Amino acid sequence: MRSLPDDGVMWTWTPIPSKRNAVKVGTELASGEILVLVDSDTVWTRDTLCELVKPFADPGIGGVTTRQRVLDPQRHFFTRWADWLENSRVKYSMPAQSVLGHVGCLPGRTIAFRRQIVVKAMDEFMHGRFLGVFLEISDDRTLTNLALKQGYRTVYQSTSLVFTDAPVTVRKLYKQQLRWARGSQYNTLRMLPWMVRCAPVLAVFFVSDIVLPFLLLGAVIGGVERAVHGTGVNYYTAYLREYGFGLGMGAVVVLTVLASRLSMAIRQLRHLEEVPGDWWRMPAFVLFSSMFLMPIRLIGFFRMAHVAAWGTRRDAYSGMQDDVIAELERETAPAPTDIVDRDAPTPSGAAARTAVLAAPVTAGTQVREHPEEADLRPKDGGRHAVNVLAAVPYLIGGTLIVLEVLYRG
Repeated sequence: MRSLPDDGVMWTWTPIPSKRNAVKVGTELASGEILVLVDSDTVWTRDTLCELVKPFADPGIGGVTTRQRVLDPQRHFFTRWADWLENSRVKYSMPAQSVLGHVGCLPGRTIAFRRQIVVKAMDEFMHGRFLGVFLEISDDRTLTNLALKQGYRTVYQSTSLVFTDAPVTVRKLYKQQLRWARGSQYNTLRMLPWMVRCAPVLAVFFVSDIVLPFLLLGAVIGGVERAVHGTGVNYYTAYLREYGFGLGMGAVVVLTVLASRLSMAIRQLRHLEEVPGDWWRMPAFVLFSSMFLMPIRLIGFFRMAHVAAWGTRRDAYSGMQDDVIAELERETAPAPTDIVDRDAPTPSGAAARTAVLAAPVTAGTQVREHPEEADLRPKDGGRHAVNVLAAVPYLIGGTLIVLEVLYRG
């Protein structure tokens, strides 16, 4: 560990490639009232910090997040799409949740908490299990949940702006979205009893996020069934009979596109005012979201209780708490790489100071072990014990699909 007196930044390194461990050690090193967590691929603007901490003037506010956009979104279709999603979130869902004081997930690119909240929540943050597993992923959603459960409000500060990177390859984008899907839905089920009691609007929002991909799957199942068996009502038959197949089908396509654009424009008006060019790109964006993102949400739901690696971050541990313990014992792990995706360089002129919270493992470091950890220790040559609770998402999802099949008509 060394101090850099010129800018007042102290940095340190740990051989443990675990973000939660970095948050833990950074929290222990911090001495102020407000703790700010920053991802390594995040670029701050001039007023990011001073605007971020303003809501803490209200003692009831425990966590604050920033407005987030993607660096240089014009460089790729994926970055445009990611920026559209980020902008829609900060213009619609997060402000709406913030009014209620229940932002359900303070995105981890840059978030601030009262330090006492994180200190109090550290045991659950580092050891908490659900459905039989401890997941390293979704640390930001987990901390948000723990702040809410302590009775604090979580809010969005629109005047605090940061920029983040986004994947530009299908493989990395898939891994990123799968990690987010697993972590989000895992935390939704874990937090659902509290949300139903204390934040019912938030419960509706996150449960809808789980249900919508299944509804889309149900629509596909119903469409295929009707096409195969010739059942159901074809609402376009009148067009085809009146105008013939060619002209009638053309009218159906044109009306469908116009109606969908009108619907999307109403729902995305704020974003379109800021990025007018997305009016023409939006059909492609929506089609991509439906065909690419919705299946990933389904996969993430079914696999939420499976142990897996971080995803897009190299050298991350496999996700079991025992792996962290092993790393602490060995103290010989390679230095972590905490970059999501750097296929494209940061635009010239974009200045950033990135703080990575981490600390060295020193002699005498003690690791407290939960009693449950022995139950899931790797056995038989490193294989993990079977987690029967991993079947729960399959039972829930399978039930939804069966109901959709039975109700397909």
